[in-house]
Amino acid sequence: MTADECIKGRRSIRRFKTDKVDHELLSRIVEAASFAPSWKNTQITRYIAIEGDLKEKIAKEGTTPYPPNGNIISGAPALIAVTVIKNRCGYERDGSFTTSRKDTWQMYDAGVASQTFCLSAYEHGIGSVILGIFDRDKIEELIGLSDDRELVALIPIGYPDEAPTAPKRKTVDELLSFMS
Repeated sequence: MTADECIKGRRSIRRFKTDKVDHELLSRIVEAASFAPSWKNTQITRYIAIEGDLKEKIAKEGTTPYPPNGNIISGAPALIAVTVIKNRCGYERDGSFTTSRKDTWQMYDAGVASQTFCLSAYEHGIGSVILGIFDRDKIEELIGLSDDRELVALIPIGYPDEAPTAPKRKTVDELLSFMS
């Protein structure tokens, strides 16, 4: 599969088969995702694979802001909690911020890492969807996340039980402009 085929073929999957995702396969996906670029190579993104009763508890108690996400999580064999190490991204060694964006670079790094994770998963036949609407405080409590980390996204994963088509895309003329 070429990079273009992977990018254009991957879709957000919200229905999964019941087959579990092998932990060794998941390790290979995370290894590939570890090559995502990051602010000054800080590599702040961390993944937590959640299965079983804890996944179900998160589906029920951690998705009150948007209950349909609970249904997606419950239907997936595994849930990936994407977390970041706080207070590293966007900083200089002396603790000052490098740019006016301050520490918001961590979300950029987590986004790049999440997309890289999902593309690698797709290449291995694993479906995924990146969820952003959830009760962060509740889920951080349920997974016992340490104070130096922050939960930024949830990615339910599994073997797809649907094959959605790509929605209409904007044209290059709408997306790209040239200046000189």
